[in-house]
Amino acid sequence: DRINMNLTFCVLVLISGLTLVQSVVETETSAGTQSCCPDLSLFHQELSAVKAKLEAVETKLKETESQVVFSAATGGNGAIGPFSQPQTLVFRTVITNIGNAYNQHTGVFVAPVRGIYHFAFYYHASGLHPSYVHLMKNSDIVVLSSDQQTANDGADNGGNAALLELQQGDQVYLQLVANNHVWGNNYHTTFSGFLLHQV
Repeated sequence: DRINMNLTFCVLVLISGLTLVQSVVETETSAGTQSCCPDLSLFHQELSAVKAKLEAVETKLKETESQVVFSAATGGNGAIGPFSQPQTLVFRTVITNIGNAYNQHTGVFVAPVRGIYHFAFYYHASGLHPSYVHLMKNSDIVVLSSDQQTANDGADNGGNAALLELQQGDQVYLQLVANNHVWGNNYHTTFSGFLLHQV
């Protein structure tokens, strides 16, 4: 973030300086100095080219600043659930959170901009209880993954993924269905997403 701020400051200073030089050149040109200084026109063209390049760099910098990427794990070391009511799964161990759109305290991702996003989740669970997990967009189920309770199966794994068009402020999260469970730790049960592109 500090590097981006320094780069932004440098770009702004350069653009400001070039704008000042350009206004001086335009003033002198309008005053008729172009005839006595033929190189001034060439300088003006080169100045315009440099200004265009700086604007392109500034645009690229803004695109970089709008990156949104997160990946998190549940943390802990044990079963999460079963609960008598559906629960939002909270992924407290943040692996990456560029753009700070994922909240590790609520488990909810909030879209900072309108765009196409990719989300994926994976879970691990024991076979002693069923495992039923929904990927939610606001209050709607998008995709899910599930496994039934089994007496002879010691472990279950599942997951799913989806591409979603989100409006700014839309919420995406994982919901553990009532009377189901997953295994929480820093490695097995994860939730990830990123902005593919703005629309």
